[in-house]
Amino acid sequence: MSSAGHHSNGRWDGEGTPPIPSIPLSEDDRTDGAAGEKSIGNLVRQATVHMSTLIRAEVELAKQEITAEVKKGLRGSVYFVLALTVLAFSSFFLFFTFAELLAVWLPRWAGFGIVFLLMLLVAGFLAYKGYRRVRSIRKPERTISTVRETAAGFSGHRDRLDGGDPDRTG
Repeated sequence: MSSAGHHSNGRWDGEGTPPIPSIPLSEDDRTDGAAGEKSIGNLVRQATVHMSTLIRAEVELAKQEITAEVKKGLRGSVYFVLALTVLAFSSFFLFFTFAELLAVWLPRWAGFGIVFLLMLLVAGFLAYKGYRRVRSIRKPERTISTVRETAAGFSGHRDRLDGGDPDRTG
């Protein structure tokens, strides 16, 4: 295969998407019997191997596709971060405009002082709201409960295997 990211010997060079394992299409293990005859056990084993390979290949494909889409999303989000940065810096001009507007009726220093105090009040209010949200975070009670139940179930199963004495420790 000579597409981008692959060497002619089949190795992946790190560019593009890596190769995905596939189901072997050739019949590489024959039985000791006549050609074309296989035992049920051998057929089941091969079907299991093929199914396992198929599932691993599907999971790997899904991981690669999701990873590629997440990378695209991250690259796109950079533009949003840049836009928010420009917006944040340009908001200073809005505050200067408000201060200069107040300076029409008040001394200039008073206009800037009032705008500064209003900004402090808004920042304090937002910090308070953030504190309340963070304080409301709780531990995952249901997950902790189910993990404890699962652990108790396994320990009870182990005790039955050890001899049926659930009160015995060890």
